[in-house]
Amino acid sequence: MSRNYNIAPIVIFLVTISYFEKSFSALVTQTPLVLTYHKGELLKGPLTVNLVWYGKFTPIQRSIIVDFLQSLNTIKSTTKIATPLPSVSSWWKTTEKYHNGSSALVVGKQILDENYSLGKNLKNYHLRYLATKVAQPNSINLVLTAKEVGVEGFCMSRCGTHGSTKLISNGNRMVAYGWVGNSETQCPGQCAWPFHQPIYGPQSPPLVSPNGDVGVDGMVINLATVLAGAVTNPFNKGYYQGPATAPLEAVSACTGMFGSGAYPGYAGQVLVDKTTGASYNAHGLNGREYLVPAMWDPKTSACFTLV
Repeated sequence: MSRNYNIAPIVIFLVTISYFEKSFSALVTQTPLVLTYHKGELLKGPLTVNLVWYGKFTPIQRSIIVDFLQSLNTIKSTTKIATPLPSVSSWWKTTEKYHNGSSALVVGKQILDENYSLGKNLKNYHLRYLATKVAQPNSINLVLTAKEVGVEGFCMSRCGTHGSTKLISNGNRMVAYGWVGNSETQCPGQCAWPFHQPIYGPQSPPLVSPNGDVGVDGMVINLATVLAGAVTNPFNKGYYQGPATAPLEAVSACTGMFGSGAYPGYAGQVLVDKTTGASYNAHGLNGREYLVPAMWDPKTSACFTLV
């Protein structure tokens, strides 16, 4: 079972979450918004995030994403300069409220597959196969596809997905995996909003991406959505609202919200870099700025934004 995400704003604020064989659209309303805990296993830190870079990514593109993943670490270090608030780590700390959920994430193994070993058009089983190449216990294993790679359902119904698969080398234990694609040339209006004009809904001007790369900054938003869903509902028995076959999860329940006052087609009030004019709401490591989506807070039963 896998959960798929499409972050594009739609006129009546639909969150479209489609599956390999099924699709379901759920109208998101402000009340009641309750993600029920279904008594299953959650992923708890420290977690290792392993990466498969499928296709051609520049070193700068990889560093944007790796810096984001490392910025999620909520464990304070006395050897590093403190990241200013609001920070990516303070956003991620919300996952700890999910039944003593996740904390630290550590970037583990990375595989570069720049020669498209499985071709440039991937099916769902290809994603699972690629994920198992880096899989290990207590990990989230991510496949990141470059802008020229097509993936089954990409743009038509999803921008990213997470699910679980068996790891044969570890006694058939279930491990979590995820996939996010670079939508720069395929569907930026759908999967890189609000850094590109939306395909549907109100046509407000796009925001300036914080790292100067619309496709990769869009990937960060979808990656944040996938990771939050993976740790709070890794095996389809964690936190979600609605049917198990098409659940609203930690971030997908709050789709399209990035700052206070958000509404369909408007990302909300966010911060603006005085030098670059870029929009962001979270500081990361190495001076990076990111735009992270709202996450449902189980303590308040509301979507939490950093600004």
